[in-house]
Amino acid sequence: MTFFKKMKDKLTKQTDTVTEKFKSGLSKTRNNFSGRMNEIMARYRKVDEDFFEEIEEVLIGADVGFDTAIEVVSELKQEVKLRNISDPKDVEAVIVEKLARIYQGEEETEPTINLQKEGLTVILFVGVNGVGKTTTIGKMAHLYKTQGKKVVLAAGDTFRAGAIDQLEVWGERVGADVIKHGEGGDPAAVIFDAVQSAKAKGADILLCDTAGRLQNKVNLMNELEKVKRVIAREIPNAPHEVLLVLDATTGQNAFVQAKQFKEVTDVSGIVLTKLDGTAKGGIVIAIRNELKIPVKFIGLGEKMDDLQPFNAPEYVYGLFADFIDNNKDAAD
Repeated sequence: MTFFKKMKDKLTKQTDTVTEKFKSGLSKTRNNFSGRMNEIMARYRKVDEDFFEEIEEVLIGADVGFDTAIEVVSELKQEVKLRNISDPKDVEAVIVEKLARIYQGEEETEPTINLQKEGLTVILFVGVNGVGKTTTIGKMAHLYKTQGKKVVLAAGDTFRAGAIDQLEVWGERVGADVIKHGEGGDPAAVIFDAVQSAKAKGADILLCDTAGRLQNKVNLMNELEKVKRVIAREIPNAPHEVLLVLDATTGQNAFVQAKQFKEVTDVSGIVLTKLDGTAKGGIVIAIRNELKIPVKFIGLGEKMDDLQPFNAPEYVYGLFADFIDNNKDAAD
């Protein structure tokens, strides 16, 4: 299987620590998927329509998305016919390969953050309350601080009670200045002051929190547009990223939120938090395949360094490590 050989070659370029984080963080999804697949493989003696229906149910249960599940099973039927596969156990490799290709594809580069080589990089964070948006900002600030970057935080979520205080705690924890106004203030005014302060301080990166009142799309869209206009006036072509933060444990609700935010603003990438706490990590595949939005960071735990840049080979390995490690063909 040249596909898996290529994927394993990519894995060798990563550190053992990164590989272990992905493997451990995706264990709930992997164990759920592998367990269900093993049950099906043990129960069926031949590849028939009932077999394919159960495969479809497993994929939907892992939250790879209804449309994606239908698409994968349809391709699976064609592949089984083309290869003349009759043993259900031989189908598993084809399923894993189909799912892996959706995200990994043939691309040689991973989705990255659009950091500016010179001047200030402005990253806007959007997402509903409770998804871990402020925590994500704090962890990302820590990541860039460890890389020697000077980071400033903007407390633009002026509506959620405690949001400003929470960001201040993260600022103190990672050693980053926090620009804030009072609760209930104008988010655009906060962001304007933050841009001015970051430029004056010679900062490399400005991370901007925003409110997530998705229940009123019009107000949210107007607010985000105003914030982006303020930023663009001060720094042409900014913000350089608009990252949507989603809670992976909410499954299809996260997918729905992604669709809704895509309608109201230009989302350039997704941060998927709490991926270690769900058995439905297939949501990454659904977002990629059906919404065409790249996942740029994933949360694989509670620790400060458990927010990881998304890496397709590591993600695929984290989902299918048991199969890949135990399949001789995949290793050859």
